Amino acid sequence: MRAVLFVVITILLFSCKEPSIKTIAGTGVSNTKDGSALEAELSNPFGVIRGPDNALWFCEYDGHTVRKIDSDGQITTIVGNGQAGYSGDGGPAIKASLYRPHEIRFDKKGDLYIADMSNHVIRKVDLKSGQITTIAGTGEAGFSGDHGQAVNAQLKQPHSIQFGPNGYMYIADVGNNRVRVVDMNTGQIRTLAGNGEAGPTPDGSKYKDIPLNGPRSLDFDKNGDLWLVLKIANQIYRLDLESETIHHIAGTGEKGFTGNGGDARLATLSGPKGICIAPNGNVYIADTESHSIRMIYIKTGVIDVVVGNGERFDGQDRDPLKCGLARPHGVYVEQDGSVIIGDSENHKIRVYQP
Repeated sequence: MRAVLFVVITILLFSCKEPSIKTIAGTGVSNTKDGSALEAELSNPFGVIRGPDNALWFCEYDGHTVRKIDSDGQITTIVGNGQAGYSGDGGPAIKASLYRPHEIRFDKKGDLYIADMSNHVIRKVDLKSGQITTIAGTGEAGFSGDHGQAVNAQLKQPHSIQFGPNGYMYIADVGNNRVRVVDMNTGQIRTLAGNGEAGPTPDGSKYKDIPLNGPRSLDFDKNGDLWLVLKIANQIYRLDLESETIHHIAGTGEKGFTGNGGDARLATLSGPKGICIAPNGNVYIADTESHSIRMIYIKTGVIDVVVGNGERFDGQDRDPLKCGLARPHGVYVEQDGSVIIGDSENHKIRVYQP
């Protein structure tokens, strides 16, 4: 009887585990310094993602690098010499210059792709050879090249990239108010959504020729739909790629930090800049200018805050709602539901345990 009671109590305690948060990298000092993760210095970490080598990879906006945290807790710089610029194609990635990289992804082969934002290009690193190349964009800001080779096309401040179920690469081409797509087999680029205008996006319409006000971040759900953050519009949309229609999910269009616990469509967001779809379908948003991570429950459409309190500060670990963030950009959900956060202007990487 006592043994059974012990098991029941253990199960109850486990099931009532409180959400928590902890810092896993960075001291809060802005610098690019390798070493033990908790002693290393980061310089405005943005995009975060788990790599095929099981390391945690991130890019640094101000450090102009891509770095990784190995399973032994050591941080190593993999891409970038730390100097802002556009150089190094055809050579070792560690000697290349990046300029404010915003987000990183891996393809199915395990190669690394970088949204090299202020260079207006997408770059690729062959991790077997260590060589870096440009695969989209000329390095000159503009809009051109649709239906031609992506490397000859112009982009303008591409912030986010993601690979779809078809293997194509999708680009949030922010400065052009468009989502563009690259056929990775042919190298050709075209516009998927957006007409270049920055007006209101009509719900339920065909997405090919509509305004998109600041398409900043994107991700795919398990149904193959593309989720899109509109930073300037303070809204979230879902693109149904089969019907070629766009659907309003969150945000009234007004800037704010209201509506938590209610219908996401009636909530206000504040400059959202990152999105990740969890394995269970819930949607995590880096609501950058409210200094928080917010989540949309996919089954109910309810939005709530899971990390932060709407104010900018560097709070203590442990309680997620009392742990202050400072303009977070990166958000990535692990298979176990843990959420990795690029706490950008606190110069730290944190992990939230629901």
